Amino acid sequence: MREEEKALLEAIRQARAQGHRLLGGRDWGVGLEGAYRVQEALCPGPWKGFKLGLVSPAKQAQMGVREPIFGRVSPGMLREGVELSRFLQPRAEPEVAVFLKEDLPPGATPGRAYGAVAGFFLAVDLLDSVWEGYRFTASEVVADNASGGGFLLGLRPWARLPRGHLRLYLNGERVAEGPIEALGDPGERLSWLAERVGGLRAGQVVFLGSPAPAVPLERGVLEVWAEGGVLLAQVV
Repeated sequence: MREEEKALLEAIRQARAQGHRLLGGRDWGVGLEGAYRVQEALCPGPWKGFKLGLVSPAKQAQMGVREPIFGRVSPGMLREGVELSRFLQPRAEPEVAVFLKEDLPPGATPGRAYGAVAGFFLAVDLLDSVWEGYRFTASEVVADNASGGGFLLGLRPWARLPRGHLRLYLNGERVAEGPIEALGDPGERLSWLAERVGGLRAGQVVFLGSPAPAVPLERGVLEVWAEGGVLLAQVV
């Protein structure tokens, strides 16, 4: 690991340990591949799966990248509820996640990748950026594990990607919404991810990103709705 990467790693690690935020937008001299090395050092595994971010071309253009980004999911990041005190800057995005029933090696075709999906589930990405106000460069957000703070998973599986819109409610108020089709083809996403991370494993979960903007969290009841399904969670 280069000295610039070590400096970025130490800055994020200390900020997390001390519970304070960092000012983003700095040129650390670290490119995206170096940022992924920082991310892996911060989250050494074992991993329960991965999360995708910046899945829309508009978001990619805004951040100056040409493909999605990914973060790593440790077993402890999967939660049944949300404790705000555990987060620096808690925000939430409604998502769809998939469980894999078989391994996906690098080079797996989109068709094979889709066939490896055991089921599709409603989910929430509980974001928690270390960068003040979620203002960061692409390298900064990748190094900070793509802002991954935790995840919620629904209980009801679909055999296919649900249709329509994802809707996120907080205390009965709809706070975010987006079309599920904006997530793209799940087989293509999984094929791309397997290539980037050296393969995916049976039993892993992959969060496919969100078609809706992230919203700040507050205490109460969090709900995600899609095609007759619902995910409910308490925020305390």
